[in-house]
Amino acid sequence: MENKGTGTPLPTPHKKGHLQSTLVLTTLSASFGSVFQYGYNIAVINTPHKVGTGQVLWVEVSGSMWGPVFQVFKSFYNDTYFERHGRFMDENSLLLLWSCTVSMFPLGGVFGSLIVGFMVNKWGRKGTLLINNIFAIIPAILMGVSKVARAFELIILSRVLVGICAGISYSVLPMYLGELAPKNLRGTLGTMTEVFVIIGVLLAQIFSLQSILGNATGWPILLALTGVPALIQLLSLPFFPESPRYTLIEKGDEETARQALRRLRGCNYDVEAEMEEMREEERKEREEGRLSVLNLFTFRPLRWQLISIIVLMAGQQLSGINAVNYYADIIYTSAGVDPTQSQYVIVGSGVINLVMTVVSAVLVERLGRRILLLSGYGICGSACLVLTVALLLQSTVPELSYLGIICVFAYIVGHSIGPSPVPSVVRTEIVLQSSRTAALTVDGAVHWLTNFIVGLAFPSIQVAIGAYSFLIFTVLCILTAAYIYVVIPETKGKTFVEINCAFAKRNGVEFPEEKDVTMAEPHTPSLPSKQTSF
Repeated sequence: MENKGTGTPLPTPHKKGHLQSTLVLTTLSASFGSVFQYGYNIAVINTPHKVGTGQVLWVEVSGSMWGPVFQVFKSFYNDTYFERHGRFMDENSLLLLWSCTVSMFPLGGVFGSLIVGFMVNKWGRKGTLLINNIFAIIPAILMGVSKVARAFELIILSRVLVGICAGISYSVLPMYLGELAPKNLRGTLGTMTEVFVIIGVLLAQIFSLQSILGNATGWPILLALTGVPALIQLLSLPFFPESPRYTLIEKGDEETARQALRRLRGCNYDVEAEMEEMREEERKEREEGRLSVLNLFTFRPLRWQLISIIVLMAGQQLSGINAVNYYADIIYTSAGVDPTQSQYVIVGSGVINLVMTVVSAVLVERLGRRILLLSGYGICGSACLVLTVALLLQSTVPELSYLGIICVFAYIVGHSIGPSPVPSVVRTEIVLQSSRTAALTVDGAVHWLTNFIVGLAFPSIQVAIGAYSFLIFTVLCILTAAYIYVVIPETKGKTFVEINCAFAKRNGVEFPEEKDVTMAEPHTPSLPSKQTSF
C-alpha cells in the first residue's frame, strides 16, 4: 500500500494488539478497585493476632498445646460482650459468633454474584464497577468506627456488604478485561483478576503484622483501608472507556465503540478488522437470542460450555486451597516455627503466591490455558497426597514436619500457576456476548457457594478424619484435571466465535462458520432481550 502523493509505502496496520498505556491504566484502575477487595477482605479477618495474657485461644498441634495466642478481633468481641452483660462469652458462643463473622463474606459474595446480570445489562461493565464501590466504602466506614461504637455487629454487617462487593467484582472484572483485550493479550489481562486478588491477600498479610496494624489499637484502621482502593477507582475509572463489545453489541453505538478501540489499541492497529469480528459475534447473538440464567441450563448449544464453567469454578475451590491455608499455620508450628513468628512465614507464602501468579500471566499466552491448568492441578494433587503422608508420620519421624512445609509451598505454586488465575480467562472466552452475563452469574454463584462449603465443612472433616482429609482434595484435583483434558479445548489466540465452533460438535449442534461480510454492511443493533436476568 503506497501514498499516492509521494509513492512511499504507508504503514501496515497491526492485527495484533499491544499493551498501550490506556489499556494498562484501565486494567490497573479496574482491578485495584474491585477484586483487590476480595483478596484483602478474605485475608485481613484471619491474620491479626497478638501474644500476651487475657482470654486465651489454645490450639492443639500434634498432641501438644501452645499459646497464649488470641486474635485481636475475638478479644474485641469478648470485651464488648463483657461490657454489656458483665461476663465473658463461653468458648462455644465466641466460636459461633466468629464463624458467623467469617462466613458472612462468602454469603455476601453469593448475593453479589446473583445481581451481576441485572447490573451489567443496565449500567455496563465499567458502570457496574463504579457503582459497586458503594459496597466497599460504606463497610469501610462502619468497620472503622466499630471500636469507638463498641459494636461488633457493625463488623458482621460490613462483612456482608464487602462480600457483595467482592461477588460483583469477581464476575464483572473478567468480563470487562476480556472484552477490552485484543485476542493475543486476552489471557494475560484475564489473569489480572487473580493477580490483584493475591495482591490484596499479600497487603492484608503485611498490614496485619503485629508491628504494623495487627494489634489492639491498629485493627480499626486495618479494616477501614478497604475503602481506599474504592476511592481511587471512583476518581480514575471514569476517564477510561467502556467495553467496546458492550458498546457495540448491547448499545448499538458503533462510533463510540470504534473510538474506544482506537484508544485501547493505538493508532497503528487494524481497528476495522476487530469491529467486523464484533459484528460477526453480534450476528451469532441474533441467531441464538439472548439467554437468561434459567434458559441457559436448557440451551443445548451451550451445554458443555456451562458444564465447563461449573467444573472450573468448583474445582478451583474444591481442590483445597482454602483448606491448605486453614491448616498452614498448624503445619508451620508442628515444624518448630514459633507461633509468634508464623505470621512472617505466612507473608512469605503470600509473596510466592503473587510471584507465581505473575509468572502464569506471562506464560498463559505462550504455553496456553490447558497446559497451565493441567500442570497446576497435577502439582496440587501430588502435594496433597505427600502432605497426607507427612502429617500421618511426623509423630514418628519428626523430620517429616519440614516436608509438610515444602508441600504447602508446592501446593501454593501449583495453584498459582493454573487453578487460581486461568479459570478467570477461560470462563470469559468460551461463551458469546449474548450468554456471557448469564454464564458468569452462574460462575460467580458456584465460586462463592463452594468457597462457603469448604470453609464451613473442612474444619469438621479435619476433626473427623484428620490428615486423610487431604486425600479428598487429591481425588478432586485428579477429576478436575481429567475433565479439562477430555473436554476443554485450547482457547489461546482464538476469537470467541472460533471457540464456540470448537464446542459445537460436542454439543451435537451445527455452529455456522464465519461468513465473509463486506465492511459496508449496515449495522443493526441487537434486539433487546425480553428475558429477565434470571
